[in-house]
Amino acid sequence: QVQLVESGGGSVQPGGSLTLSCAASGFPFSTYAITWFRQPPGKEREPVAVISPTGLATNYDPSVKGRFTISRDNTKNTVYLQMSSLKAEDTAMYTCGTLGYWGQGTQVTVSS
Repeated sequence: QVQLVESGGGSVQPGGSLTLSCAASGFPFSTYAITWFRQPPGKEREPVAVISPTGLATNYDPSVKGRFTISRDNTKNTVYLQMSSLKAEDTAMYTCGTLGYWGQGTQVTVSS
């Protein structure tokens, strides 16, 4: 079955950095685009960044463009989200998704 497992979340101060990982299994990973989503407290889940199957194409929400970088390693069935210059408004549960599946998520809290 499709499994997506996120890791790497935590608490950081504003301006800090974190790298999230999404380990996938149960489907032909290298043939599917993967999206990172986030759900801030009390708000709807929103897409943050998406990467094409080969990793050659990416797209970002304007609120994170220039601060976040999505990448993938198809040899490890893993997608990454490098986050820098973090702001309080980046606080959210971050999940990865594809094929209508999502993982359990990893919490990112940005606070001084």
